[in-house]
Amino acid sequence: MTKLLSLPAADLLDRFASPDPTPGGGSAAALAGALGAALVSMVCAMPKTRTGAALERARLDAALAWAREAGERLRALVQEDTRAYDAVVVAYRLPKGTDEEKSARKSAIAVAMARATEVPLETAEACLVVLKSAEEAVSHGNPNALSDARTGAALGWAGLVGAAENVRINAASLPEGDRAAAFRVEAAVAEGGRRAEALGLPSAATPAAGQP
Repeated sequence: MTKLLSLPAADLLDRFASPDPTPGGGSAAALAGALGAALVSMVCAMPKTRTGAALERARLDAALAWAREAGERLRALVQEDTRAYDAVVVAYRLPKGTDEEKSARKSAIAVAMARATEVPLETAEACLVVLKSAEEAVSHGNPNALSDARTGAALGWAGLVGAAENVRINAASLPEGDRAAAFRVEAAVAEGGRRAEALGLPSAATPAAGQP
């Protein structure tokens, strides 16, 4: 399998635009989160802080560690999400001519779908860390890079929302659903929404300007 993040940017976008099922929304969510983490890392790593206070430097250093760790995980999740859904497609294509084949196919689908639920859940939770880091960057970072920090936050929030959509639809396809995954992802969305709102970003609780 081609490593998606090794492709030129234009080729990667073309892969997302193709009619193939992968890479799809889950990988796109992870990519958005990874971009957000990169921007937040940039702001946190700048030598200049908001006022030059030592406490600000300490807070930014901590946020930088969070953003870098989340960013590395999200980069890996771009590929993992595609791999996970490819496994779902393979499982659905298994033969179902006999009762044994039907049983084996059903089991394979359940295993593949569980993994396709877990991966975007990890993406959502990593994006939440990006938002947390972005709050520190906005509050304590170089004021000249405020738009970069806020853009990083917006990308983290977008990645979280996109990942949650994938968790919901995949969890619903499991035989009895996945209540644990549903609980975790809704908790991530709720916390992410609060953090997004605190940053002044549009969220479910704060419609964009001009919207009802």
